[in-house]
Amino acid sequence: MNTRRTFIKQSGILGAGLMIQPSSFLKSQKTLGIQLYSVRDEIVKDPKGVIQKVAAAGYNEVEMYGLSADNKFYELTVKELAGVLKENNLKTPSGHYAPEHFLFDNGNGDDVKNFCEVGHTLGHQYIIIPWLKEEARKTIDQYKTLADRMNKAGEICKKAGMQLAYHNHDFEFIDMNGQHGYDILLNNTDKNLVKFEMDLYWVVRAGYDPIELFKKQPGRFHFWHVKDMDKADRTKNTEVGNGTVNFKAIFAQAKLAGVKHFIVEQENNYQPDLFASITTSCAYTKNKLLK
Repeated sequence: MNTRRTFIKQSGILGAGLMIQPSSFLKSQKTLGIQLYSVRDEIVKDPKGVIQKVAAAGYNEVEMYGLSADNKFYELTVKELAGVLKENNLKTPSGHYAPEHFLFDNGNGDDVKNFCEVGHTLGHQYIIIPWLKEEARKTIDQYKTLADRMNKAGEICKKAGMQLAYHNHDFEFIDMNGQHGYDILLNNTDKNLVKFEMDLYWVVRAGYDPIELFKKQPGRFHFWHVKDMDKADRTKNTEVGNGTVNFKAIFAQAKLAGVKHFIVEQENNYQPDLFASITTSCAYTKNKLLK
């Protein structure tokens, strides 16, 4: 049990830290992640060095992508990668994995089970489906079939101690005789088996309001991709805070959405360069958006 003297001593240390570097100390208390697809061109060349730079930019979490057919990330085994992340004090709550055999070919679930095993080694809590191939998402009936398969994949994940989630782009919002795929997925999947990672940029680019979607399915959106839209060219990204997405209004509804993890992503248009961009986005999100 802490004595009063110990408490005063610890409080003094805390106060000294704040006096020395208050903004950086407070910034470190807020948890923010980055989708490693943002640094895809560099991480394949030097995964250990890039992960160090991601940590130095201020991130606390990373979202994985890029698992190869031989269960490696950027030529590192899953255990090796887990070690590199630990060395840099980075956690990885989630990863993007495409169980194509299970979703599209009525597979037996071995691919989903493998992703869960990878996730356990890395410390994931979520397995996130990042994409649907075009030929499998052309009709409402196809989306209903996919929703059914996602429910089944969600059951496999649950048995493995994982949570399944789905990440959107803009194709889910294409009008199909008054309906669109995103609503089909939301309405036809079990809310306990399938959560959602909302990519805010893609929702806004598709012409929809993220807050209205939160109202329809409160508590369902455990992850956000915090990605901004360039002011001059809406097909491009930009650093968080430099674009047109109204993040302050959206972040005010974080509780309604049910968000648990904020993940920065930038896919292109880095200014003045890649690592400066992700550092700018980290600082803005932590200092201006996270409460």
